[in-house]
Amino acid sequence: MPTDPQSALLTIQAGLAQLSTLIVSYSFSAVGAVILLVVGYLVAGLAERSIYAGLGHIHGFDETLRHFFSQVVRYAILILVVIMVLGQFGVQTASIIAAIGAAGLAIGLALQGTLQNIAAGIMLLALRPFRIGENVEVGSIAGKVEEIGLFATKLRTVEGVYILAPNSTLWNQPVRNFTRNGVRRTDVSLSIGSWNDIDRAQKTLLAIAGTEKRIRREPAPIAFVASLGDATVSLTLRYWTSAADYFSTQIDMTKRAKQAFDSEGISIPLPPPEMPAPEARKQ
Repeated sequence: MPTDPQSALLTIQAGLAQLSTLIVSYSFSAVGAVILLVVGYLVAGLAERSIYAGLGHIHGFDETLRHFFSQVVRYAILILVVIMVLGQFGVQTASIIAAIGAAGLAIGLALQGTLQNIAAGIMLLALRPFRIGENVEVGSIAGKVEEIGLFATKLRTVEGVYILAPNSTLWNQPVRNFTRNGVRRTDVSLSIGSWNDIDRAQKTLLAIAGTEKRIRREPAPIAFVASLGDATVSLTLRYWTSAADYFSTQIDMTKRAKQAFDSEGISIPLPPPEMPAPEARKQ
């Protein structure tokens, strides 16, 4: 059946009018979305710089944490802007937020260990049980801290070995920081024969400690009898030095104590000779 030309024309005109309305409506939405994106991008950058600068005014606030928190604020604003832009086109933002929440939960479960390291890294940077350059021992891990990251911490052992330790491992164990207090106590122990003059040996140890500039005068060094053997007496020289001089002073004082005993005629007992094996005695 032929179509009435006038009815067809009216249908086309109605469709064009509806299309033009949609174009105008979505044009305004598109323009609004572009403006919102530009403004949101600028606001996110401004917020990032402001947070970074503001945290910089806090004395001792870690540089890594400044970057982390400022970037979190920036990306949070950008995500909010994207959701608002989608809302301009009639997209149900509630379902998007729910989807993001579900995705975040799934990612969190999948990356549980990684998130633990991030949380531990933030706590390490905030509470500062150790800082870069300090010598620490955490469980079986020991060395000098070279870098504290959000995921792991880099250390170097006294043997020069590189260690990359997960932050969660360092956070969940007691930390022994050998550098933090600035001073360390050292014990140098030597054994002498029981026939030697103990008082003289103690005075000799205190004399060499008194001439060592790296040894602190307060607390004053002391020398005492640590233990008694069948034919030996174990003497200990105890003193305090700066943490940086701990090892070098200990090495030098051990050597000087032995030399001083030799010059004073204080003998260190030799180990007993080894008995030959029964087979060797028979031969």
